[in-house]
Amino acid sequence: MGEIGFGDFEKVDIRVGRILEAEPFPEARKPAIKLRVDLGPELGYKRTSAQITANYSPGELPGKLVLAVVNFPPKRIAGFESEILVLGVPDESGGVVLISPDTDVPPGGRMH
Repeated sequence: MGEIGFGDFEKVDIRVGRILEAEPFPEARKPAIKLRVDLGPELGYKRTSAQITANYSPGELPGKLVLAVVNFPPKRIAGFESEILVLGVPDESGGVVLISPDTDVPPGGRMH
């Protein structure tokens, strides 16, 4: 990995969101879940899909806080427009574990 300057990092807008809805996404090539995320009053609600089925089911996700990149351009995935990128890290078997604040914070807060 190459180094980046702090100014480059500041361009990435990472916000706290609260998952409002989660549903299966069987049309996706790789197993995924569609999410609707509340990003606070400034950004409102955004949609995304996430390949998180190894560690999560749709029923357990509403109410969960996540971190998401909000300033990538939208991406179409199997006819679905993904507007943000929720962040996660792999577990020992490669399944994605979502990155989440360890205390309740309001949606929309920017990571810094």
